[in-house]
Amino acid sequence: MLLTHDQVRDYALPAAVGKAGDPRWAKFAARHDLDPARPVQWEVEALDPAELHRLVLAAVAPYIDQTVLADRIAEEERQRGQLRAFAERWLHPAPGGDG
Repeated sequence: MLLTHDQVRDYALPAAVGKAGDPRWAKFAARHDLDPARPVQWEVEALDPAELHRLVLAAVAPYIDQTVLADRIAEEERQRGQLRAFAERWLHPAPGGDG
């Protein structure tokens, strides 16, 4: 995930030393009134994890078929139930059963 310049400003994210020699830096610096001699970068990890989670979900939401997602979640829950039942039978076999 990439951060926009507006997000960097809005969240007041700290800048880290950028990659020297990045050919895109000069144009970016000029566009955002930054020092072209001091490349900087902002890490998405600087965001609060809950906010990062919210941003990612908001970015992908328009591309998710909610019906398909609900079906997949239901199927995963069904499979989890089967695994729980199997593990329970494995750990606590019925007396006289074939275990």
